[in-house]
Amino acid sequence: MQILDGILHLKSKQQRQFALLIDPDKIEGIALAKLAQRAQHSGVDLIFVGGSLLVKNSLFECVQTIKEHCNKPVVLFPGDNMQVVPNADAILLLSVISGRNSEMLIGKHVVAAPRLKHSGLEIIPTGYMLIDSGKPTTASYMSNSQPIPRDKDDIAACTAMAGEMLGLKCIFMDGGSGAKNSVSETMIQAVSSSVSIPLIIGGGIRTPEMTKAKFDAGANIVVVGNAIEKDSTLLEEMVFAAHS
Repeated sequence: MQILDGILHLKSKQQRQFALLIDPDKIEGIALAKLAQRAQHSGVDLIFVGGSLLVKNSLFECVQTIKEHCNKPVVLFPGDNMQVVPNADAILLLSVISGRNSEMLIGKHVVAAPRLKHSGLEIIPTGYMLIDSGKPTTASYMSNSQPIPRDKDDIAACTAMAGEMLGLKCIFMDGGSGAKNSVSETMIQAVSSSVSIPLIIGGGIRTPEMTKAKFDAGANIVVVGNAIEKDSTLLEEMVFAAHS
């Protein structure tokens, strides 16, 4: 089964999915292998790999290490068109629909298209919505785009609706790496009730209670990275909160 088909199937059954986000620049070697093993045993559903800015050129090796120690689907979460490696299972082809930077809407995709076509990766067209998190983030800086104000639920809902109407297959609402504030439950509710495609939420989620709250508000997939980088023992608790 294709990864998107699996996501849609679980959404139709109202089953929640937890995704562990791994930044290849922040974890590698033995620590990465141990985290991948922990993800396998804890019941993580998906592993997202990527970052807004990768400087170590270790993406291929990162994916390879994960796959050696874990059989969960590995999905690329690219910060730019160069973050494409063929040993992953799929890639979120992100269009930054919250901003007005044409390069992040279509320009970078044109450059990446030949490489993606020959990569063998499953392509998952995804509307990426940056939400103001209370402080500037690497994602907003690198995308050169303005985030949606965190109290403008109607703008977020209409943006997500437009993305679905344009044919995007998922919506990813993100506060950005190291977000001060996570996406609010009221905004998640507004967007979830406005679209029928899967809703992914990430950024600033630091506790199992926050994980559960995002799902209860309408998220189909919750993505956590920074909190688990700082304290890997949170992984089991967050997965339990997602699936309980």
